[in-house]
Formats: sequence, C-alpha cells, structure tokens
Amino acid sequence: MKPVMLKLVSELFRNSRKSDREMARKLGVSQPTVSRMRGKLESEGVIQEYTIIPDFAKLGFELVAISCVKARTRTDYIERAKKWVKNYPNIVLMAKAEGASKNAVMISLHKSYTDYSRFVSETQMHWEDDIETYETMLIALKGPVVRAFSLRSLAEAIQAPEE
Repeated sequence: MKPVMLKLVSELFRNSRKSDREMARKLGVSQPTVSRMRGKLESEGVIQEYTIIPDFAKLGFELVAISCVKARTRTDYIERAKKWVKNYPNIVLMAKAEGASKNAVMISLHKSYTDYSRFVSETQMHWEDDIETYETMLIALKGPVVRAFSLRSLAEAIQAPEE
C-alpha cells in the first residue's frame, strides 16, 4: 500500500469524522485525491465500516466477556455459528482461534451478571454437543482501566514513514 494511503488510514483511525477536505490538508494532497483513495480503500475492503466507539458502561453494559472455547469442529460448524450469532447482537466478535488448547473465541457485552449467566446457559445448551470446554474472563466496565478500548492508538502503529 502506498505511504500516503497508509497515512490516510492512520488519520481515519484518529478521527474518521474528518472531511476529505480536512484530510487533504493534513496529508498535503488534494481533496479529490483523498476521495479517490478513500473509495479505493473501501472497495478493496481495507475500510469495512465507519462506526463509533461509545462508553459501553454509560450505555448500560457492566461486563465484557472474553470466552475461549474448545469446540468439536464439524463440517457445518461455521455456517451454524453464523446463523446462531445473528440472534445475539451483544456478541461483537466470534472467530476461530488458536492457543491454550482452545479453537474459538467470542467477545460479548452484558448489562449485568444475570444477563451474562443467562447468555452462558443459552450458549452451552445450544452448543452442548459441540463444546468440550468453555472458559470466560469477565471485565467489569466500571472498574479501573489502563487504556480504554479505542482504535486511535493503532494510528501510530500503521503510520507510514515519510516519503
């Protein structure tokens, strides 16, 4: 990827609400160039969506659950998982994984421990024939946080060197 495109992605990590005109000024290129680059990044799937990162606790969520699973994989496992996850908008990531004798991971948000407990019960009932082990780490959203969830810090990691 061209350095100027990496710089655009970096700036979008910092603030995707900036207009193409503002981005052009920051990058030292024309506004049409920024618009073309943004369009290309979107069509190539580098930019998949524009969204916000809210304060989840202020929206009523108390817990983040990171669940690691050892699942028996079947040929239809991925398709079944895609259908199942549609019923749970609180799941923000579900993917195959490797490590710690696990092969899947799921990150979900919960309004209370009761909500989380119900979710785990439903999950284990639905997948009872497929799950060997299910372990979760809970994160209290109102507890001490060293770095809040944000993609802004990644801006420095992808910043392209000066041309």
